[in-house]
Amino acid sequence: MTVDRSLAGFAALNGALAVAIGAFAAHGAGPQVKQLLTTGAHYQLVHAVVALVCAAWPARGRLIATAGWLAGAGGLIFCLALTAVALLSLPAMGAVAPVGGLLMISAWLLIGFAALRTHSPSA
Repeated sequence: MTVDRSLAGFAALNGALAVAIGAFAAHGAGPQVKQLLTTGAHYQLVHAVVALVCAAWPARGRLIATAGWLAGAGGLIFCLALTAVALLSLPAMGAVAPVGGLLMISAWLLIGFAALRTHSPSA
């Protein structure tokens, strides 16, 4: 099995950041920002795992590679936008969060399309 090492590395760093933000939300954040940080970290962590799965996807093609990068980047953008709103009091960053959401949705659609397109060899 071959693994897209750059995507796997990006996914791992994304996952580590998600855990750090989630831990801060649980242990150091005030009640006003806790929900935003928790939501962002949750989506980021889930999509870091999606990116990691895409990095190791058997018979990975361009669609799956693109989906992995979209999932990872979307999770990161979404989480960082919510973090900026919560910690830096930058409400304008709330307009950036949907960009991350759109990237995550696109990743799932590409994965679904690639899964339906993939032909398995006859037994």
